[in-house]
Amino acid sequence: MSFLFPAVTDGPGERVALRFGDRSLTYAQLAAAAGAVAARVRGHERVAVWAAPAPETAVGVVGTLLAGAAAVPLNPRSGEKELGHILGDSAPSLVLAAAGDALPAALAGRERVDVDVRASGPVPEDHADDGDPALIVYTSGTTGPPKGAVIPRRAVAATLDALAGAWQWTGEDVLVHGLPLFHVHGLVLGVLGPLRRGGAVRHLGRFTTEGVARELNGGATMLFGVPTMYHRIAEALPGDPELVKALAGARLLVSGSAALPVHDHERIAAATGRRVIERYGMTETLMNTSVRVDGEVRAGSVGLPLPGVELRLVDEDGTEITAYDGETVGEIQVRGPNLFTGYLNRPDATAAAFTADGFFRTGDMAVRDGDGQIRLVGRKATDLIKSGGYKIGAGEIENALLEHPGVREAAVTGEPDPDLGERIVAWIVPANPQSPPGTEELAGHVARRLAPHKRPRVVRVLDALPRNDMGKIMKRALRHG
Repeated sequence: MSFLFPAVTDGPGERVALRFGDRSLTYAQLAAAAGAVAARVRGHERVAVWAAPAPETAVGVVGTLLAGAAAVPLNPRSGEKELGHILGDSAPSLVLAAAGDALPAALAGRERVDVDVRASGPVPEDHADDGDPALIVYTSGTTGPPKGAVIPRRAVAATLDALAGAWQWTGEDVLVHGLPLFHVHGLVLGVLGPLRRGGAVRHLGRFTTEGVARELNGGATMLFGVPTMYHRIAEALPGDPELVKALAGARLLVSGSAALPVHDHERIAAATGRRVIERYGMTETLMNTSVRVDGEVRAGSVGLPLPGVELRLVDEDGTEITAYDGETVGEIQVRGPNLFTGYLNRPDATAAAFTADGFFRTGDMAVRDGDGQIRLVGRKATDLIKSGGYKIGAGEIENALLEHPGVREAAVTGEPDPDLGERIVAWIVPANPQSPPGTEELAGHVARRLAPHKRPRVVRVLDALPRNDMGKIMKRALRHG
């Protein structure tokens, strides 16, 4: 029996496990195909998987894990330089891909194994230790070449079981999403999560609001998405009664990978009566906190630490912040079974990432509300603005800006100011490009909602905000753009 996927061997064999468009695999078919992959990769330490949104990716990853090897998901949209770095760093001995996939030149020298979802092989006995690597997932590389986070098997199991408790996630659930499969969100939560529960996943291939409505109205119970997806849903709801019906009937709506703007959260709740649950995690830690399905769902809150996760907020000097006032900003540090074991081939970066007592420095800034719930205010490197003696999180200003009817999208950064230290800069995509709101209007709008010292001093108008594959705003591109 597999440590990670008991349902693959002992579960309902004829139940559909995976569906990608019109292609589906039952648990029995998945077990056979993954068993064939496992037989082919057994004995290899690391195996790259060309992570296209297709059943071959899921079969390749599951088969690799069944064999006790570590899977290295590759982003099909990576450039040659980034792909070359990942391959050189992780040194996979095999590359798994669907038979029809054309692989780039960077993979030319690697042995390729085509994944056949119709193949058959026995599921091997699971002899892997819970500390053995399951995945090597590369970070976004915003401060240099991407680093490979080595995620052990225990972290995958601990995160998925903790979320099952928080979300009452069972084998009866059918998950729909359109997330990429080379990140933790889409692969670990979105594919391995349903398989660990014995449930099903329906992958949209490419996210569309029509696809979400079709699947949720056709028996799916859960939706996972990123804020960009929920923004598109919020925009579409007023003119799409089928989408309203779909979300209203869903058991669980979850947003992650970045903070969901409060404005979109409230628009979805008003239209459907359903509130989107947020959780907080990252590549190196998998999931740290979540709102519980049976708890209070508040816009902007990512909930409480999951079982087994120790979480603290610390000041710049490392002093733990004990205030539960919703105002005092600190860096999140976490410790628990959900953590990665280190960065591949980077002992220096690994050592720098952890405190002496074993807590991981996330680089994420947050406040803690009176009941202990965590609210993220941004990244330490890009979202913490020190202005006029105050520490200000960009996230709450962005939420305030998005409440203005003239603002479609917003991002906030700081830039040097001789008087304030840093001044707050708002980058906006206006609702009407012909008449964007001015600095004075937006500054007053923010000052009335938050506090005068949190108002933007500069407003810059853009046609679009730069975003990565997961829909996160790339603030370094704004600062240097």
